[in-house]
Amino acid sequence: MSSPQIIEHLTEVVEELSAEESMRGIFHEHRDGDPLPSGRDLEEIISLSRSILFPGYYGDSNVNQSTIRYHIGVNMERLHKLLTRQIMAGLLFNQDCHCAQPLEEQDLCRKNAETIALTVLQRYPDIRRTLSSDVEAAFEGDPAAINQGEVISCYPVIKALTNYRIAHELYLEEVPLIPRMMTELAHSETGIDIHPAATIGKHFTIDHGTGVVIGATCIIGDNVKLYQGVTLGAKSFPLDENGKPIKGIPRHPIIGNNVIIYANATVLGRIHIGDGCVVGANVWVTRDMRAGTKKYKTEKTDKLDMFFEEGGGI
Repeated sequence: MSSPQIIEHLTEVVEELSAEESMRGIFHEHRDGDPLPSGRDLEEIISLSRSILFPGYYGDSNVNQSTIRYHIGVNMERLHKLLTRQIMAGLLFNQDCHCAQPLEEQDLCRKNAETIALTVLQRYPDIRRTLSSDVEAAFEGDPAAINQGEVISCYPVIKALTNYRIAHELYLEEVPLIPRMMTELAHSETGIDIHPAATIGKHFTIDHGTGVVIGATCIIGDNVKLYQGVTLGAKSFPLDENGKPIKGIPRHPIIGNNVIIYANATVLGRIHIGDGCVVGANVWVTRDMRAGTKKYKTEKTDKLDMFFEEGGGI
């Protein structure tokens, strides 16, 4: 095929790909001067946050008690700048700012982003306290763990929860897009998928972690432990008059305190799993469980799986 023929065919492809109807719903028209959300910057934000929240385990390994204030101070200043820019990018990307002129719009969004970034960073001491309880939960719940340092350095749940707990604070401040990008970075890194809108209490852990899914409207209490492959998902999606799923309604489980959910269990719908419940491996739960209930499968008998429920039934 000659060069002119190649150019002609490529031109046809370009025209087809550039047609407005082919891009409906999948094209974001960028405005000059607006920052775009950056996966690379968000990775640095997570890296800086981990070094601040777990000094000596992430970031500069030479940090000690005499240099800790300088270490955290330098990282915090850099973190505030990066976080401000990414929050601003999220606001502009989602077109949450509306002013008469683009420069005025950017200035308004920048000031708003700076305020939100500072608000979230002021919560880092509380985030560290909660993550510390998560580390304790992982260490206490795993006889293979040698010490808490191993948990912080190696366990995927701590990496995923660090991303989630920061992203959740951003979500509470109504920052668009950026919280979800943060939790998806953890999803790619660890195989643990936690929506930033979910509410998770303290002293929470996930053993192994791969394949865990926690939905957006899920509420989890304190002292909860999940194992790999657990899904806390939606049972069904109510539809509107056009047959489209209705968004923003509670559709995921509410998990009480002191609950254990074993590997590959699937808990679906806006149901309540009461305090102290135990959900066995490979079990489907679609109805409420009373406090203290245990639900699990026995070994296969005559090719049928039998379910046993203890502690008051469901």
